[in-house]
Amino acid sequence: MAKAPVAGRVKTRLCPPCTPAEAAEIAEAALADTLDAVSRCRADRRIVALDGAPGPWLPPGFDVVPQCAGPFDARLTAAWAAAGGPTAQIGMDTPQVTPALLDDALSILDDRSAALGLAADGGWWAIALRRPDARIFAGIPMSTARTGRDQLARLRALGHDVAQLPTLVDLDRIDDLQAVSDGRRTRAVATRLGLFPQHVGAR
Repeated sequence: MAKAPVAGRVKTRLCPPCTPAEAAEIAEAALADTLDAVSRCRADRRIVALDGAPGPWLPPGFDVVPQCAGPFDARLTAAWAAAGGPTAQIGMDTPQVTPALLDDALSILDDRSAALGLAADGGWWAIALRRPDARIFAGIPMSTARTGRDQLARLRALGHDVAQLPTLVDLDRIDDLQAVSDGRRTRAVATRLGLFPQHVGAR
């Protein structure tokens, strides 16, 4: 799931200290880091469910599926219907993700029906499922401090044997940059913009 990195539409919680254009630069770098990890994992199909138009950040070998209109739970359900399964799904907020983490999520599906990676802010950064199911996301409030817990509870209520992936930090606020700085492009852009070390860790 991704949003085209257009100034004013992405990473608005980085402003200030970033300008909307700088926040969009960071978003583009984070998206490129994420897609690079996806391109190097063992998946045999790579899909971007995209809100917006493709840009130069999109490497070859990806199928682009436009996101549908509506709330995020409906867009997730539609994207999964297009993807089928077994599938691992991530967003563009964890540029520190590695191909090995994605391979682990896919491998889990050999023995378990689902995997979920919780985010430190209470959400989730990845979900893996053997097959799509419209009930999994329906009505789950997104972007709250309990979204991850609610999603885990829903999976278990539907009878899934859920493996938990490592907890990662989402890139939402300026203080999150240090935790995601393993993303090579993201770190380079943040460094060029002077966000290391002036703002990282500042309270």
